[in-house]
Amino acid sequence: MSVDAATRLEIEDFLTEEAALLDEWRLDEWLELFTEDAQYVVPSPTLPDGQPGQVLGLIDDDIARLRGRVERLTSGFAYREAPRPRTRRFVTNVRVLDLTPDEARATASFLVCRLRNGQIEPIMGRYEYRLRRKDGWKIRYRRAQIDLESISPYGSVSIIL
Repeated sequence: MSVDAATRLEIEDFLTEEAALLDEWRLDEWLELFTEDAQYVVPSPTLPDGQPGQVLGLIDDDIARLRGRVERLTSGFAYREAPRPRTRRFVTNVRVLDLTPDEARATASFLVCRLRNGQIEPIMGRYEYRLRRKDGWKIRYRRAQIDLESISPYGSVSIIL
């Protein structure tokens, strides 16, 4: 399959903008990037190939749960993330795997550096996206697969990867 450079760059720019919204804690704007039938998945690092509904993962949110997650994080009652940590996301190695006029499937590598309590916590992994073209690109499916053997050094991952 051949993807023209302009479309690939358009998708890469979309993923870069998504990372900037998360780093800048513009979570309400980030939510607007999702379709109403969206799914956001973070499998367990110990079962990275596990499918939601079959094995226990860290996150398996539909759009309603994702809205609740954002509301909690922005409310001031997400004590694990108070004060709000500083993060910097690096999104690279973007690949468009499938492309139709209305949808795209893409992957990317990520490194999220979170600064909390004077310590930098790096979290690396791979994103998988299914994007829908609707007034620009929208996220229908987002999977963040963590490449750590466990998250125990950090206690938990309560930020949006």
